[in-house]
Amino acid sequence: MTDTPAFRSRLLAGEPLIGTFCKFPIPHAVELLGGLGFDFVVLDEEHAPWDRVTIDTALLGARAAGIAGLVRVSDPVASRILSVLDDGAAGVLVPHVSSAEKAREMAAACRYRGGKRGFSNTTRAGAFGGLGLWDHVEKHDAETVFIAMIEDPGALDDLDGILSTPGLDAAFIGRGDLTVAMGASGMEAPEIIEACTRIMEAAKRHGKPVAIMSGGTEDTGRYREMGASVFITSSDQGFLRVGAAKALADVRKGAN
Repeated sequence: MTDTPAFRSRLLAGEPLIGTFCKFPIPHAVELLGGLGFDFVVLDEEHAPWDRVTIDTALLGARAAGIAGLVRVSDPVASRILSVLDDGAAGVLVPHVSSAEKAREMAAACRYRGGKRGFSNTTRAGAFGGLGLWDHVEKHDAETVFIAMIEDPGALDDLDGILSTPGLDAAFIGRGDLTVAMGASGMEAPEIIEACTRIMEAAKRHGKPVAIMSGGTEDTGRYREMGASVFITSSDQGFLRVGAAKALADVRKGAN
């Protein structure tokens, strides 16, 4: 099981880390995935029906299973970041960070010192008052992860500004959004591969790890060679669909 306080250290050290998205707003999938040995899960508030209560419960499940629970927040605003961090998220994926200004704003929302994170230690993050004021500040400034999602064509023109932002820990390449926004034929189109290369080269210049979706061994090996170290594969929804389809086909074959 993952030592969740060490998750940021492992990320910044460039360790290969493997996670998945959670779409179902329940804690059970989070617990199951933690037991299997995934390094982290991402609760997908942006594209699934999560709310404050279900996120809170799922993050409790992440703690029970010893897996780092991140949240892809629904909006790139400070109030969304504050709520999930107070609930005990190990960090956030922030969508549509398309400028250095937005990166600085989001980094400030994640940090106390040098930032603007609202203080409360009477939350799960503060052990419900068990952590003193400055112990709480030190712990979360040291452990909170901020990953910026690079998924807009405009971000490609400001990569150095975004990736040099103090307090930004890593970049996630949103190949799907880039493909749609750029009108590319698919995620393997030359212009998308070129965009991925540019993002990874800029991340390397600024010492920032890169996260990317992976479809399997070949995909992972290719992007690992290009510089990625964090790989998100499928989702709880995807695993259920594939497993259920296979089970159905196997039983149908026997029944016929």
